[in-house]
Amino acid sequence: MTEPKTYDLDPSVTPAMREALLDKLKTLPAAPGVYFHKNADDEVIYVGKAAVLKNRVRQYFHHTKKDPKTEALVREIVTTDWIVVDTEMDALFLESEMIKRYKPKWNILLRDDKTVIYVRVDMKSEVPYVSFTRTPVDDKATYIGPFYGKLSVEKAVRILRRVFPYYDKPYDGKKTLNTDLGLTPGIEVGRSTSAEYKKNLRKLQLYLEGGRHKLLKQLEKQMLAAAKEEKFEEAAELRKQLFGLRELQKKIVFSDKEFLDISSDQALADLQKALHLPNPPRRIEGYDISHQSGTNVVGSMVVFTNGVSDRSEYRKFKLRHQKNDDTANLREVIERRLKHPEWSFPELVILDGGVNQINAVKDLLYAHNIAVIGRDKSGDHTRNAAVCIVIPEGEDTKFYRLSPDSHVAKLIARIDDEAHRFAITYHTLLKRKNMLK
Repeated sequence: MTEPKTYDLDPSVTPAMREALLDKLKTLPAAPGVYFHKNADDEVIYVGKAAVLKNRVRQYFHHTKKDPKTEALVREIVTTDWIVVDTEMDALFLESEMIKRYKPKWNILLRDDKTVIYVRVDMKSEVPYVSFTRTPVDDKATYIGPFYGKLSVEKAVRILRRVFPYYDKPYDGKKTLNTDLGLTPGIEVGRSTSAEYKKNLRKLQLYLEGGRHKLLKQLEKQMLAAAKEEKFEEAAELRKQLFGLRELQKKIVFSDKEFLDISSDQALADLQKALHLPNPPRRIEGYDISHQSGTNVVGSMVVFTNGVSDRSEYRKFKLRHQKNDDTANLREVIERRLKHPEWSFPELVILDGGVNQINAVKDLLYAHNIAVIGRDKSGDHTRNAAVCIVIPEGEDTKFYRLSPDSHVAKLIARIDDEAHRFAITYHTLLKRKNMLK
C-alpha cells in the first residue's frame, strides 16, 4: 500500500511533524473508535468516530478531492490520537461526549446542523411515542442527546425496538404491520397496557442515556425476583428483554470492559498529578445548588465515569431546609449523598464555588478519603467563563487559573457546566409545579 499523500502544510506544521504523524497512522487499528485531531499547540481541533479507525482516519491524508474546509483542517493536523471501543454504538456515545467536552472548532465549522439529532419521548402522553428531532422545544417531553450521527442513532434506536417495542407516531388505536411484527407494545390488540409500555420506555431511555450495564443488571434482578414470586409471565418477558439485549451485544451493547481506557485521557492524568492522587480519578462527581432567593432550593449531583458523563448515575436533591444559604445547602446535599454508599463513592468531587463551599463540606469528604476542588466563576456562568480552580492544601487554599485550552480545564468546565444545567433544570421544574398549585 502506498503512503497517503498530503496537502500543503500549514506554516505551523513542519515536514518533520507531518512525517511523525504519517508514521503514527501506520499503527491505527482495524477497530471501531473515536479519534482526536490535534494542532501544533496540542489542542483538540476535531473529534470523529469510525467503524474502522484505520480506514477512516487515513482518508483525511489521501490526496483526493475534498471541500476547502476539510483541506484547511488537514493542513492544521499535527498529530492524531484515538480510543478503541468495542462497538460502533460505543463510538457514537463517546464521540458525542468528547465533542461536548472539547467543543473543537472544526466540528463547528464542518458540521452540518442537520446531522445533530435528539431522541424525543413524550412520557407525559397516555400512550407515548418515540421520534427524532434536530430542534428540542420546551414541551415537557424528554429529549436525549444531542448525538452527532443522525443515521447511526436512528439505526440504533430501531434495532433496540426489537427488545423494547414502541410507537413511532401518535397512537390512534389502529392495528398495523408493526403490531404483527412485534415492534409496537400492542396496546391496540390487548397485548400490553399503557403502564407496562411506559415502564419499558423508561428502560429504553436508560439505555440511551448511558445506563446500559445498569439496565442489564436491573433486568436480571427483576427476572429472578419475578420467578421467585411465581410471576412466570412477567419473568418470561424480562428474560426475553435480557436475552434480546445480550444477543444484540455485538451491535449496540457495551461490553463489561470499561469502554474508555482512562490512560488515554490526558485530563484525568493531569488531575491525578495536580491533586497528588494515587490513581487517575475513575469516578468524579460535580455538585451545584440552584434556587430563587431561597425558594425551590435544589441540589444536583452529576457523575463522570472515566471522564465521560454517566447520566444513569445522576441524582437530584430537593432541600429539606429551604433557605438562601448556598454553603449550608451544599453541606446538606453532601451529607445526604454520603448516606448512599451503594452509589459508589467518587475519587474526586468538583464543587461549583470557591473557598466557602469547600470549607463547608471538606471534613465530610475527607472522612471518606474523597478529594475535593472548587471551580470559582464568581457568578459568571457564561460559556466562556474562565476556569479558575480552588484546591485545599492542608490549612491553606490555593487558586489556579487554568489555560482554557488545556485538557483538564475542558474536563472541569464540562463537569461544572453539566452540574449547573442539571440543577437549573430541576429548579425550573419545581418552580413551574409550585406556580400551578
